[in-house]
Amino acid sequence: MVIDLDGTLLRSDLLLETGVAFFRANPLRLFQPLGWLARGKAVLKAGLAQAVHVDVSALPYDQTVIELIESERNVGRPVVLATASHRTLADRVAEHLKLFDDVFATNERCNLSAHRKRDLLVERYGEAGFDYVGNSLDDLCVWAAARKAYVVNPESGVLSRARSLGNVEKVIHSNSAGLRDWLKALRIHQWMKNLLIFVPLLAAHQVANPTMWLQGLLAFLFFGLCASSVYLLNDLLDLADDRHHKTKRHRPFAAGRLAIKSGLLAFPVLLLVAFTGALSLLPWQFSAVLLAYYLATLTYSLLLKRYMAIDVIALALLYTTRIIAGAAAFGLGLTFWLLAFSMFMFLSLALVKRYAELRDARRKGHSEKTRGRGYYPDDIEMVSSLGAASGYLAVMVLALYIHDPATMVLYAQPQLIWLACPLLLFWITRVWMLTHRGQMHDDPVVFATRDRVSLVVGALFCIVFWVAA
Repeated sequence: MVIDLDGTLLRSDLLLETGVAFFRANPLRLFQPLGWLARGKAVLKAGLAQAVHVDVSALPYDQTVIELIESERNVGRPVVLATASHRTLADRVAEHLKLFDDVFATNERCNLSAHRKRDLLVERYGEAGFDYVGNSLDDLCVWAAARKAYVVNPESGVLSRARSLGNVEKVIHSNSAGLRDWLKALRIHQWMKNLLIFVPLLAAHQVANPTMWLQGLLAFLFFGLCASSVYLLNDLLDLADDRHHKTKRHRPFAAGRLAIKSGLLAFPVLLLVAFTGALSLLPWQFSAVLLAYYLATLTYSLLLKRYMAIDVIALALLYTTRIIAGAAAFGLGLTFWLLAFSMFMFLSLALVKRYAELRDARRKGHSEKTRGRGYYPDDIEMVSSLGAASGYLAVMVLALYIHDPATMVLYAQPQLIWLACPLLLFWITRVWMLTHRGQMHDDPVVFATRDRVSLVVGALFCIVFWVAA
């Protein structure tokens, strides 16, 4: 029995895996793989395999295929791995799984795919001297030379053409990506963060202006599409790190439920739609802020997230950028108070994320630097101190805002805003206490949208400002 690797035994594609990992590690050498490709696909695969390290123990293997292999081995049948991936990677996969009697793979001279794979197998085992397990159009010619064909999670149009060969023994559907996986990958629930776009509208007391609400809804949509594009790209760049995380390893791309190729096609399309719509329907200043947000997020994903302190400040800035984008969409000015409050508040929430990660690492007994971050588990006390202090500074900014002359103009009873201060103090204290106890979601903003107490506090906070106005 001969087993294909990419898309069959593995719910991923090692060429794309290594390509994404290469860009993640060497963004300034983006075009180097094109030079390798000009010399042939085999050279490209060799260059990528040697340039990056892939942890084969964390790859998303298809358990159904593994069970098929084990059942064949139990009856004494030889099992061979034959793949178009580079020999270096194939050997490491075989060594990790310990399921194969032999390995055939691409080397610097030959890209072992399609007819080349068929010719090698026929040479070794004879026509119809083997059964073949595969998934793609490239496998059709191999199935045609095999005794029996096993089709695993076939690509579009593959199954009908495989059946026409007349030797399909079994079809395995163990990985069907659906709408739920795409919604999770696009992180539609994270669009709640984009409600920050409406903060300048509320702060300027323009909620009765229908034109501005239309602009706000368009800005919300286009910012959401841009953010989802960023989330897709971020998940692709973080595949290796996510697979070692307790919850992120279940993300659709990390788990192999969505193909890397689909993500590489989807993220630029979303980005194009977002900027085309923004440039056509909203002030150019909004598009400028949106571009700054995208570039900042890309820089964060590629570089800044690995540096202590810089990462959380960058996250706070990304949240604040949503408020700036709203002001640009509405054509409204931004106050010192709003920007200062948002920076301190979102810095506190960013530090909550890091604290939760460090707490989990310490609980597992780790002492080394956390994967993909610039922190050690022993930094947890300092992170807690900085995070709580930042949250309380946000409350102080709110208190000082009450006595600003401009506030006296906007609010009929500005002194009532003092009631918002203890509400915010309670919420920040509670968030940090729950984080300390290990009861915090990976994303505190998502936590706030699902936590009943947070929703009640948020409603009371808004009522205070409404009454004060």
